[in-house]
Amino acid sequence: MGKHYRVIQWATGNIGGRALRAVIEHPGLDLAGLWVSSPAKAGQDAGVLAGTAPQGITATSDVDALVATPADCVLYMRQGTDIDELCRLLASGKNVVTTRGDFHHPASMDPDVRARIEAACQAGNSSIYSTGSSPGFVTEALTIPLLSLSRRHDCLTIDEFADMESRDSPDLLFNIMGYGVAPTAFDQRKVDYVKHDFAGSLAQLADAAGIAVDRWEAFGEMAAATRDVTIAAGTIAAGTVGAQRITISGMQGDKAVLRFCANWYCTRDIDRPDWELRESGWRIRVEGDTPLDVHISFPVAPEDYAAFTPGLTAHRAVNAIPAVCDAPPGIRTTADLPQIIAQLG
Repeated sequence: MGKHYRVIQWATGNIGGRALRAVIEHPGLDLAGLWVSSPAKAGQDAGVLAGTAPQGITATSDVDALVATPADCVLYMRQGTDIDELCRLLASGKNVVTTRGDFHHPASMDPDVRARIEAACQAGNSSIYSTGSSPGFVTEALTIPLLSLSRRHDCLTIDEFADMESRDSPDLLFNIMGYGVAPTAFDQRKVDYVKHDFAGSLAQLADAAGIAVDRWEAFGEMAAATRDVTIAAGTIAAGTVGAQRITISGMQGDKAVLRFCANWYCTRDIDRPDWELRESGWRIRVEGDTPLDVHISFPVAPEDYAAFTPGLTAHRAVNAIPAVCDAPPGIRTTADLPQIIAQLG
């Protein structure tokens, strides 16, 4: 058995809860602490919260206690990014792997925030790394080797497809995301929220591959359902929003050289057949002297899909712990870390 790493899990939402269980079950990781935001979870055993045997680790909301707890790494998966909190963790000597998208591209960060994080890393001889499935795996870890086959690059396009039909979340789909209502102008605030993380991740790829990008553009589109559709969360009436697409493009003059399209839909029966909606997964197209067309889908039954998806994001973060702990101090990226290899046995 190789080196063991002591890990503090920070938050237990959909992603954090899956990560907590993965840490408990991982042969090379030892759970050292658990931070929770909910008073109802504080005081409970981490194993009970993860659905495993008790672990003898009590969940707490006491940041001071966890900062003082010896650990090699924190899996930071809370809602929102608390820079003060992160600086304390890093300065205490704890490396951080986070599914928050704030650290994909250090050069794009607010200079003051970047300076604070880097100073904390130097003080604690620690590093911090943003990753996940998307952005992260599909925008960096997968695309870097795909581009390694090319010598002339024209454009890389990543289409992400997310089928919402089996998601029984009426408030999220109808009230927050805006499905099932008359199409209107796309809320630019939603576009900018998605752009922040994905443009940063693609900018990391651009820097690593030497792809010149002048600016980043982003826009959103809606498509209407062409028939009444019943989904797990309710009914999408014909003529109302049945699909949405947000496109983020890295532009070189008037030409897109990097592009990410988030295709989210409650039905594929829409008035925009040119969107070519597919089952949930990714399609990655490389245009250049070595063209590629890569398709990734998830062979999971609809009733199992909600339980499956958190692992897409959580597991890569868990698997990154050894590489981040062994890395030089500072804000680390996929481009400068060694390949992340899962320890499966």
